[in-house]
Amino acid sequence: MVTLNCRHEQYQHGVIVRSKVGIFLLSLTIVFSITPANAALSAASIPAVFDELLRSSVLSNPAVVLIDSTTGQVIYKKNAYSQRKPASVMKIFAGVATLKYLDPQSNFATNISLGVQDKTLIIEGSYDPWISLDHEVARKMKRTSLPYLGFNSLNALKRAPGGSLKKITVYYSGLYSQDVTNLKRFWAKRGFKPMMKAISKEETLLKAGTRIVRDTSPPLYEILEFMIKWSDNNLADRLSRLSSRAAGYAFSSKGISDTFMKILADFEIDSSKLAVSDASGLSKENRITAQMIGELLYKIHKDPQYKLLYDSLPLGGVSGTLRSRFLTTAPKAVGLVRAKTGTLNGTVTLAGYVESTNGEYIFVTLADKIRRGAAANAKARAAIDRLVGRIAAPNIPAQISEATPTPAP
Repeated sequence: MVTLNCRHEQYQHGVIVRSKVGIFLLSLTIVFSITPANAALSAASIPAVFDELLRSSVLSNPAVVLIDSTTGQVIYKKNAYSQRKPASVMKIFAGVATLKYLDPQSNFATNISLGVQDKTLIIEGSYDPWISLDHEVARKMKRTSLPYLGFNSLNALKRAPGGSLKKITVYYSGLYSQDVTNLKRFWAKRGFKPMMKAISKEETLLKAGTRIVRDTSPPLYEILEFMIKWSDNNLADRLSRLSSRAAGYAFSSKGISDTFMKILADFEIDSSKLAVSDASGLSKENRITAQMIGELLYKIHKDPQYKLLYDSLPLGGVSGTLRSRFLTTAPKAVGLVRAKTGTLNGTVTLAGYVESTNGEYIFVTLADKIRRGAAANAKARAAIDRLVGRIAAPNIPAQISEATPTPAP
């Protein structure tokens, strides 16, 4: 009886052992079957995996390029030389132009004064891009607004001798045409319709009397950081116009185009397929290639002059326009992707840098042939996130320590 019990226990033990071994082997099989799909790809395995992922119909045959940020080697490309709509990825050009031609430490000042002549108001501007058109937005962001400047001007004119708002001439310099239009509209709603005359900066200094308002912007580097991080269209256009003027080109869309072309030429990048209608990327007439923007990101990456642009790029799942990306679509990429987003109806783009196990890659994805609508845009963003997520991994340099010899006995 005892023998039978022992044998029965041995049989049960054997079943248990075999079961545990079976479970362990099954677990290993599952782990090894899952790991390759989740592990960061090596450079050699990227092309095949990317080819498979990019067959997704939600991206509709996008233009893609992947470049080793250290060597400049192109690891993967698809439609790399095809002209595509960049959407807000165009703002990368605006950022490069700003850092190439303007002083990051500079400020913009706007002075408003009563004129030395009666019935005159003098506005001495410096094309400050930071002045907001919306007062509520300005208050939240601690920015000066056109309504603030307008109200202060009205109050000062009412307190001046005579106190009348009739037959006033406003002399101005250094204001964007849109700001002049908005200021006139703001005043007209309050019964103030002055004569507006553009003059030179030197003339405003001669005509200015008692100062009413002096406003100074934050340093340019803070303005640029905000523009890149939050994809501000107005700032992109205005910074690019200022850069164009500093580069010796026109203070216009044509000047912006000439400036962007010059940037590519200076970096020895083919600009033949660049088409520029604006600096923000809002226009659907803009065209770039994935290769072009990839090369530009590579050329500026190690140049200290453009470090601010790299640092200002939104961080995946953390900041700016990428703060909600990758969290569910590619969680392991959170905090490892720095990139400029872009969205138009029917276009979703992303370009920047992704940290990987063996270094860092530059990537550009331009999907400008997707279906129109918010749902299609959302699916395309998710597909791009998953694509970038396949190569994202912490880059932890191996630390090799020399073995300490064992003391002789």
